[in-house]
Amino acid sequence: MTNMVNKKDLKIGISACLIGEKVRFDASNKPSKFCIHDLGKHVTYQPYCPEVAIGLPIPRPTIRQIKADDVIKVARPDGTGDVTTALALYGKKVANLTKELSGYIFCAKSPSCGMERVKVYSPTGNSLVSDGIGVFAKQIMEANPLLPCEENGRLNDALIRENFVARVYAYKHWQSLIASGLTKHKLTSFHSQYKYSLMSHDLVAYKSLGRLLARSDIALDEMSEQYIIGLMTALKTIASRKKHANTLSHIQGYFSKHLHTEERKELCEQINAYREGLIPLMAPLTLIKHYLLRYPKEYLAKQVYLSPYPEQLKLRYAY
Repeated sequence: MTNMVNKKDLKIGISACLIGEKVRFDASNKPSKFCIHDLGKHVTYQPYCPEVAIGLPIPRPTIRQIKADDVIKVARPDGTGDVTTALALYGKKVANLTKELSGYIFCAKSPSCGMERVKVYSPTGNSLVSDGIGVFAKQIMEANPLLPCEENGRLNDALIRENFVARVYAYKHWQSLIASGLTKHKLTSFHSQYKYSLMSHDLVAYKSLGRLLARSDIALDEMSEQYIIGLMTALKTIASRKKHANTLSHIQGYFSKHLHTEERKELCEQINAYREGLIPLMAPLTLIKHYLLRYPKEYLAKQVYLSPYPEQLKLRYAY
């Protein structure tokens, strides 16, 4: 299972300030409780601070994104000290070193590390829009389009947080598969473990990826490339209560011959209560896992959907 990954083997890039390093412009940090105390127990972080890496001091004058003539540069508020090129070059350098990473957490709103919604200013200091992308972060994401990326602010949302961690573990699972030497049998087995995860996120992708693996007219390398693009794109879609409930109902079918009337009724009620927003996802899942222990099903036991990451993270208790 993907949640059995050893901490030292699962590496995530992160903005150094988020794990307590005092590298911000005012010599402070921006520690993330979730990153340090929760996720940090299960992963190894590779911290980066592009400003420090390109030689800026601590403390230092603030920098911002400034747009003039449709060109955005990163400099001090008065336009001096342009570090755009330096940040971009460092981003390219790090991007080439991050192939072993299984995810990245950026510092929100930073002119270097912001994933999105970075504030952009005019040369005279007026705030224009908040649609910029950090110069460093842009290089990382463009070079590694499948790499699960998030920023600390968005991780405060329970759904986004759960989705990000699930994608990190799925991507690490894929990286391990590739490292072991890919075969058609391994790819098919991998897909079989992610069927219900796919169903809960994107039913169209669930069907199309199945058809892809059934083809015999394309090479394995091309098939695997198309597959992982389809998988990671599908998993990025936040799974709704309706999709989760439909997936749970499919899983329920495996126990139809075993459960007594009252047991079937209880499981149906749990799934419907979840669908209606009355209980968290963990409630019907716990009941399903209980029945899986009583009535073992090898195919179900291998489903990543049931345990996509360490249960100690408690990410399915909040929704």
